[in-house]
Amino acid sequence: MRRSVVLVNLGTTSAPEPDAVRAFLSEFLSDPMVVDYPTWLWAPILKRILASRPSKVAEQYRSIWTDEGSPLHIGSRRIAEALSAALAREVRIAYRYGEPSLASTLDDGCLVIPLFPQRTGSTTGTIEKLVGERATVRGVRADASGYVDAQADLWERAVGEDTPEHVVVSFHGIPARYDRAEGGRYRRDCEATFRALLGRLGWPEKKATLAFQSRFGPEPWIGPSTAKTLERLARSGTRSVAVMTPGFATEGLETVEEIGIRGRKTFLDAGGERFVRVPCVEAHPAFVRALVEVVREEEA
Repeated sequence: MRRSVVLVNLGTTSAPEPDAVRAFLSEFLSDPMVVDYPTWLWAPILKRILASRPSKVAEQYRSIWTDEGSPLHIGSRRIAEALSAALAREVRIAYRYGEPSLASTLDDGCLVIPLFPQRTGSTTGTIEKLVGERATVRGVRADASGYVDAQADLWERAVGEDTPEHVVVSFHGIPARYDRAEGGRYRRDCEATFRALLGRLGWPEKKATLAFQSRFGPEPWIGPSTAKTLERLARSGTRSVAVMTPGFATEGLETVEEIGIRGRKTFLDAGGERFVRVPCVEAHPAFVRALVEVVREEEA
């Protein structure tokens, strides 16, 4: 049975301006699957965040914004267009937070594909909860060959013949208690991607580090921290490093700004000399083939 297909990404602010960022953060951080503190505790904290943080985040967005808009939106659109061409049917994009919203894009019986190969409640889980029984949710596996092949090809293009001394494979972090509550599923998915990538690249594990970025709030998060890893590597004598971010299918604030700008600065300021950021898969043909397989398997 042919289904309509909806690709879902996390979302993005509509403009690199404080008011737009405030609206996005308000929706995002009000989801109890993202922040599960009791309302009486979280509401005053969120109020302070929305008063102080949007200006700084808007400045970060301005550093990566393009004439076409948000990198996340551009990348999401490119994936949808490539998958639409491969399937010869319409493929829509939606965001869990922001516009176009997933709630407004759903139709009964459609196939929803989250652009998150590593599963956790604050990404795939919140999508599944919103969709409920209206649609089917299926995603690319954490170690899917097409997804890994796309990452490996982008690595080879980015590093060229000047092979780095070390590779850091960075994923978005989550609070440690979230991962414990889910039985360690997210960490296992990240480790599956990490192992599959190293195997595909023929890269020794002793010259690679699995790390986690984008920590938020005071409680313990899964680690090690990407920023601290980059600093430690440089201070211990590593002069060249490449960073891959296979938890993100599209470019965005976490990849271009957090890794490409702040992560680079951290490594170079600590004594490193060469920093390479490997791009996200976006509409790489191998990743698109992996998405096609998801659709074909569901419709078989």
